[in-house]
Amino acid sequence: MRIYLDTCCYNRPFDDKSQMKIRLESMAKLFIQKKVYDGAYDLVWSYILDYENKENPYGDRRENIQDWENEAVFYCKPLDEILNKAEELRTIGIKRKDALHISCAIYSECEYFITTDYKLLNKRVDGIKIVNPITFIEERGE
Repeated sequence: MRIYLDTCCYNRPFDDKSQMKIRLESMAKLFIQKKVYDGAYDLVWSYILDYENKENPYGDRRENIQDWENEAVFYCKPLDEILNKAEELRTIGIKRKDALHISCAIYSECEYFITTDYKLLNKRVDGIKIVNPITFIEERGE
């Protein structure tokens, strides 16, 4: 099964874990990472992940996150089909970069789009399940 993690999900383990929800999401994201390493899930990477990660002002985080590109089984490039789908997603109130992430995930035939962005978690998009890392683990019965 292919999965796509957005930028905020990759950054979650670096966030302040004094809030229990952030701590649990961090643990869940790290669990998902281990499953990717173990070959249980196929990770997808994209040009928009590259772009956003290069904007990360924290060098150690940026390098750690960028290493995940090497674990990906598929790299999603900026194709017209992706850009067109992203524009369609914007019409339902999804911000541009988020729409590009989701469009890449759909194009790459991911079953899950994993995010910690609370605004995105309330969106319903045909062709993909948008979940946080905790819900992903629960749905998979892990």
